[in-house]
Amino acid sequence: MKTETLKEDVEFRHVVADDDMTRINVGRDDGCPQPRKTSGAIGACVRTVHEVTYLSPLGYLLGIEGAALLRGLREGSADQAFVEARITEIRTLLDTPSLAHAEGVTANPGTITTGDVYRDWAPHYDSPGNQMIDIEQPLVRRILDGLPVGTALDAACGTGRHTTYLQELGHHVIGVDASPDMLAQARKRLPDVEFHEADLHRLPLADNAVDTVVCTLALAHVPELAPVLAEFARVLRPGGNLVVSDAHLLVSYLRPTLARRPGPDGLPSLLAEYHRPLSAYLAEALPLGFQVRHCEEPRRPRNSLNPATAPDPLPTYPSWDLLHWCPEASAAALDDSPIVVIWHFQLEGVQEG
Repeated sequence: MKTETLKEDVEFRHVVADDDMTRINVGRDDGCPQPRKTSGAIGACVRTVHEVTYLSPLGYLLGIEGAALLRGLREGSADQAFVEARITEIRTLLDTPSLAHAEGVTANPGTITTGDVYRDWAPHYDSPGNQMIDIEQPLVRRILDGLPVGTALDAACGTGRHTTYLQELGHHVIGVDASPDMLAQARKRLPDVEFHEADLHRLPLADNAVDTVVCTLALAHVPELAPVLAEFARVLRPGGNLVVSDAHLLVSYLRPTLARRPGPDGLPSLLAEYHRPLSAYLAEALPLGFQVRHCEEPRRPRNSLNPATAPDPLPTYPSWDLLHWCPEASAAALDDSPIVVIWHFQLEGVQEG
């Protein structure tokens, strides 16, 4: 499979790759790794060429209506009344002046960094009301409850929400994160824990240093899984456990992130994210000696939208604030769909103790 000449600004898509596929490392041209061959890659993130992305509130809502119709037709839940209601609502959206005349946002993908975004998120990242965390956290903790107590690495620890729980379980915990702002919150919460500012592909730990690695809701920021999982395998002792959670692939399509702030060029920008099919995790983890102990795809609860909630005024900030413009279609498209994936891997070998 051949790729077009890469331009500076791109958006990110996902493909199923065959053995001859060249994986394009996603990133900007300043120091971006060169394309390389994958070893029988099953799933990969490939960047396709787009100078800019045009983000239209009306376009997003029409997409939600379409997703609701397609899902209903596929699952057998779209009766005549539902289909006619969607068609009527589409006509209404098209005729709504505030939507029809709302200007979209032209955004440059990838011109802001995760550091920029987490600087804004740090003070309130794990405040109550984050639906993804509310669903993910108890399931990760249920896995952690069954693991032997030892030395644990919380990789991409953020504000320390899982670090805290690991310490409560009796582990000696080390936290690593690339965001100084998130680490500042973690150090306030856990002043006696050893924290390091470092990237996931260069962990400041010796080989065979820990019994457990936890990495939650972070790998969507990593363009290449292989070097990160290899680092986890390096620092884990034989028989050690790896617990990973990440945003589900479907989230990237149904609830994409809209422009956040101007990038270096002064234009609105998108944060680059790398959502993957489940096969991508297996393709990189299994050759390293990881064995799958558990995989779970928890779903968004039904009735997650209150139809009585008034729509936000335009322009909106993140895309999901728009969902209340068409709550029935939004619920049909999103409710009971996978929101996160949780993996429990174990490294080959016998764990001591």
